[in-house]
Amino acid sequence: MLKDVRREAQVFRRRVLQALAAVVLLIGILLARLVYLQIISHQHYSTLSEENRLRIEPLAPPRGLIYSRDGELLAENWPTYVLEITPEAVPDMEQTLERLAGLIRITPQDLEDFRSDLGRKRRFQQVVLRENLTPEEVARFAVNRYQFHGVEVVPRLARHYPAGAPFSHLLGYVGRINERELRELDPGAYAATRQIGKTGVERRYEALLHGQVGYQQVEINAQGRTLRVVSRTPPRAGYNLHLTIDAGLQREAFGALAGRRGAIVALEPESGEVLAMVSAPGFDPNLFARGIDRRSYHLLRDSPDRPLFNRALNGQYPPGSTIKPLLGLAALSLGVRRPQDRSWCPGWFTLPGHSRRYRCWKKTGHGHVDLTSAIVESCDVYFYELAQDLGIDRLEQALRDFGLGSPTGIDLPGESGGLVPSRAWKRRVRNQPWYPGETLIAGIGQGYLLTTPLQLAFATAQLAARGHAALPRVLARAAAPDGSSPEDTPPVPAERHPKARESHWKVVTKAMHEVVQGRRGTARRSGAGTAYAWAGKTGTAQVYGLPQEEAEKVDPEEVAERLRDHALFIAFAPLEHPRIALAIIVENGGSGSATAAPIARRLLDYYLARTEEAGE
Repeated sequence: MLKDVRREAQVFRRRVLQALAAVVLLIGILLARLVYLQIISHQHYSTLSEENRLRIEPLAPPRGLIYSRDGELLAENWPTYVLEITPEAVPDMEQTLERLAGLIRITPQDLEDFRSDLGRKRRFQQVVLRENLTPEEVARFAVNRYQFHGVEVVPRLARHYPAGAPFSHLLGYVGRINERELRELDPGAYAATRQIGKTGVERRYEALLHGQVGYQQVEINAQGRTLRVVSRTPPRAGYNLHLTIDAGLQREAFGALAGRRGAIVALEPESGEVLAMVSAPGFDPNLFARGIDRRSYHLLRDSPDRPLFNRALNGQYPPGSTIKPLLGLAALSLGVRRPQDRSWCPGWFTLPGHSRRYRCWKKTGHGHVDLTSAIVESCDVYFYELAQDLGIDRLEQALRDFGLGSPTGIDLPGESGGLVPSRAWKRRVRNQPWYPGETLIAGIGQGYLLTTPLQLAFATAQLAARGHAALPRVLARAAAPDGSSPEDTPPVPAERHPKARESHWKVVTKAMHEVVQGRRGTARRSGAGTAYAWAGKTGTAQVYGLPQEEAEKVDPEEVAERLRDHALFIAFAPLEHPRIALAIIVENGGSGSATAAPIARRLLDYYLARTEEAGE
């Protein structure tokens, strides 16, 4: 059979052309794809490629330190280890968690918190599973690290409070950021931070203490492990805070309460610096900083002694007879009384046209008393009569002049305002008129009248400084970690009592001096034998009310402890140029002269001896 060479050549050429066309088409498609990838979508795929190789990690700033006025470190940062997981690098999350639990103790609360954070963060962001790993746990993980893709043990700084319970309410504590706080915070500023100030100084000065977040760009491998740091912007540590608190006095005050419930506030009158602010019982703030478990928290929350309650700032108590010097000053300045005016105390007082007797604490009465002796011996009848003559409107204003009934404005969060009752208040709250007998009760610091220990200390500071006191404050200055740019907090003067003359202040402070160092003073036992002159006033606040006839028959020792009267005492020293003003409340402590006054003497002796040694 003869070959058709011509036809075979045509077929060959046709097939070559078809193959060439296919090759050209494929090359065109490839070129088009290259143009799309390299030119049109260059930026997009370049970014994706870089993200597969590089990762941006936020760096937590070291939290600022907190010091006392004498340089003692009250809040610091301890090195610790944290177990973190990067979700996108973990092949099987549940299996990984199960295997990790075999190496490291992971509680149900840890898992709950982890899953909560997991839902809020992006898959490429690290999520904390466990904090405060022990050295043994770190070692066990290091040996088995190759088995866990996307899991790292990372060094971090954790808050620590070396001073413990005596400073717990004042300093507060840091805790895990909750959902509400997360919505309110700048996510960029807290990208690497899991905790935030919750109470006290930690909360009030969060903006200064937190610092500025840093960032680093790291190269990672396929398992998500860091190979090297490409670039780094270091974080900026928070400001260090220097408080006005005298650490020794704070501990002495906490110890003086001897496990009893109560509060003590000490101020420097003219500067407003808080020297001590104690609420007892306290608690260990490190429990919260480390992440308190539910059982421990419930024990604190449900304790009948309420250790989490800040009595100094939020406790509201009837001030009792501690307000008598304030009302005495108001009576003098308003012309309602002169120093020499006298009242007769038979042991009781009645309103005109009424038979009810308002009794004095001294059943047999004090006889003839003037303002000085009424303060010295705490005569209730004198102040019943004085309250009636002042009237509730002027009595209310007199107490408000000293800052009672409203927050002092101290630089701490959550301060309570107390209560100074008035006609308008009772009509608004109880829809009832004001009765004359209620004015009498308010005149001895009982009834609806409530004050916080801080307010009472502030009022005492005004008595000590004769109206020239400053508003309370706990921050002395803030400074950068390197000590540069210190920012001092200047005192803010309080408004002076509007009408009091110098002679009026002298009468009242002299009477308070005789309370502790006079022959008939109610706290003369506590005031005896000091090398300095000082002033004070006792107070007793009723907790459980009984009709007067029944109350006289009850033996105080037979009353249940939590139904006994609160013991109060205010004081300042030295008498001339005072350096410290105190307010003390011992819950259910009974008599102010027997329980609270000796505490005041102990603290004054301690503080004045220290300041004299230091040459202040």
